[in-house]
Amino acid sequence: MKPPVTRKALLKVTVDPEKTVATVDTQEGTIAFQIEGQPVQHLKAGDAFYEPANVLVARFDNDGDTPAKFVVHYLLSKDKDETVRILDK
Repeated sequence: MKPPVTRKALLKVTVDPEKTVATVDTQEGTIAFQIEGQPVQHLKAGDAFYEPANVLVARFDNDGDTPAKFVVHYLLSKDKDETVRILDK
């Protein structure tokens, strides 16, 4: 007999109700994350984070000696494939 499937809730965010999501794009990378004006989030295995649209990201890098991986889901409209937009300060 196989063990039952279990799930651990990591993050629940209300998405812009005006946005129609057609695809979710999942990618891996390494990260230390900071939205401008907020403290740095040092993410470790199992942590979740949310990056709101149209905010300045002050830091998005690996701040350790060991590579770290994260999974990201981009909520994309049917005709959009932009996952990152560089904003002017």
